[in-house]
Amino acid sequence: MDAMKKLTGIPASPGIVIEKAFLYLEDDFPEIPRYSIRKNQVESEWKRFLTANHEAAEEVKALHERALREVSTEQAAIFQSHLMMLEDTDFQEQIKDHLKDSLQNIEWVFWDISRELSQRLMAAPDSQFRERAADISDVSRRVMHQLLSVKKFSLADLNADVILVSHDLLPSDVLAMNKKRVKAIVMDAGGRTSHTAILARAFDIPAVLGLSSITKEIDEGDTLVVNGTSGEVIINPDTPVLRQYQKAIDQYRKRFDAFLELRELPAETKDGHRVCLKANIEIPEEADQVSRYGAEGIGLYRSEFLFLTPKQATAEEEQYRAYSHVLKAMEGRPVTIRTLDNGGDKLLPNFQATDEKNPLLGWRAIRFSLSRPELFKTQLRALLRSSINGNLKIMFPMISGIEELEQALSIFEEAKAECRRKNQAYSDDMEVGIMIEVPAAAMTADILAERSDFFSIGTNDLIQYSLAVDRGNERVNYLAQPSHPAVLRYLKKIIRHAHEKGITVAMCGELAGDPSATALLLGLGLDEFSMTAQSIPQVKRIIRGVTLESCQILAEKVLQCTSYHHVTLLVEAWMAEYFPSTDEIRS
Repeated sequence: MDAMKKLTGIPASPGIVIEKAFLYLEDDFPEIPRYSIRKNQVESEWKRFLTANHEAAEEVKALHERALREVSTEQAAIFQSHLMMLEDTDFQEQIKDHLKDSLQNIEWVFWDISRELSQRLMAAPDSQFRERAADISDVSRRVMHQLLSVKKFSLADLNADVILVSHDLLPSDVLAMNKKRVKAIVMDAGGRTSHTAILARAFDIPAVLGLSSITKEIDEGDTLVVNGTSGEVIINPDTPVLRQYQKAIDQYRKRFDAFLELRELPAETKDGHRVCLKANIEIPEEADQVSRYGAEGIGLYRSEFLFLTPKQATAEEEQYRAYSHVLKAMEGRPVTIRTLDNGGDKLLPNFQATDEKNPLLGWRAIRFSLSRPELFKTQLRALLRSSINGNLKIMFPMISGIEELEQALSIFEEAKAECRRKNQAYSDDMEVGIMIEVPAAAMTADILAERSDFFSIGTNDLIQYSLAVDRGNERVNYLAQPSHPAVLRYLKKIIRHAHEKGITVAMCGELAGDPSATALLLGLGLDEFSMTAQSIPQVKRIIRGVTLESCQILAEKVLQCTSYHHVTLLVEAWMAEYFPSTDEIRS
């Protein structure tokens, strides 16, 4: 057995697993044949391609139908987009022209063109484009399997518990795999917004992605420890480490069971102050699981996942079904759906400005929606129509001033009028709020509160813009400190102005799910915390273990601090006094 090795990647889905590795590299072709053909062979080569393309399309149709049955309309849309690629006549003409010009065999021609397209996407600066390269690979490799008569191993045939190790799982692989046998996933590629990450969270499978070269580090059958919470993967742990993690898994399960006992109890401090704990989700399927963790609703449903299909704006009916699914799953509990938040570091294949020098400060979020009123109204109509299926709250992202809010509300009223003309019912008492993500909104919170039913603070962007730090830049992201005095003063100001106007304040950024920040946020006056569902029990335990008065005293002291180092030390000391086993709570 090789020596123990530890690697760290992106924590994509929480949980700790110890199991044997299953190396899945079936998509790597050892050699693509390349040879010259005569002009009179072009037609027969082209017919071979059409046959392979047809067989690949039949496979994708079967996957599409399976996704509709087993997962959701939204996941099925992935395979619908694959069908569109296979049926793309422009792409087929490009292949045919290259076949005629190069007089090379069709396998090489098709592979060469597909590889070039995939490489262009992989070279794009935006992660969404790089992740869409997986769709191109899925389709092209499916056709290549037909051309080469290669029988691909199906992950559905797994008959033992494994940790699945791959370079980059394709959407069809994730859908088809035996989810009872795949205990964890680790990959070279991928990030938190990749199909694999989203599905892993939906299926409750721990995952660590973005490990770069783990497929080269691991041999089939190696023992792995996967910590999807911290992003650590340990290869062939020695006996002491193995015992340590086996103990950690036992403790994790016991603590998790204890946390789940809190599920039906309110998020209430010892002195009777009640707050609300909700979940953030990215795809409709996640709504089916959040109740397990005691979520009182959905505080942020990111609707961007509905807009990832290339060359296709998401239809109103498809959006309506997705929103309705979530609302019905929550059975009357509130669901806050954010309108399209593209741009910046969330570029979508259908809607992006390719000439922007600084997309983080550019045509994004509400700015984009206001510039495309018909697209915006389509989403608003779908939201309005779905509102009869539950308790819907609508939220506009990245509002920076009252003018944007007034314009968004005006288009919202137009969408209502269009629904009325079509006799489409909608809820009359729906709340409409905004995300506070930029300093301008924080500084004018008193003005914006006049026209908002609620605020939700997006701390990820608020920190980024307040401190002028690109959180994706490894050279400076250490400066993105939520405990910076400027950030804390913004939070206090936002909450104070909202309460003065009689509206509630939620937080849906990463800070809301950090148990070490819970007491401080309570002391600052936050009304609602929204986070990944798995974080809810830990945060609830903190809330039920403190008094509001003690948290307010902590907040007063913190607001006097002059540096984030001072704030961090003060909060850590306070938490150590009140919760000696905080480390256990966070593991």
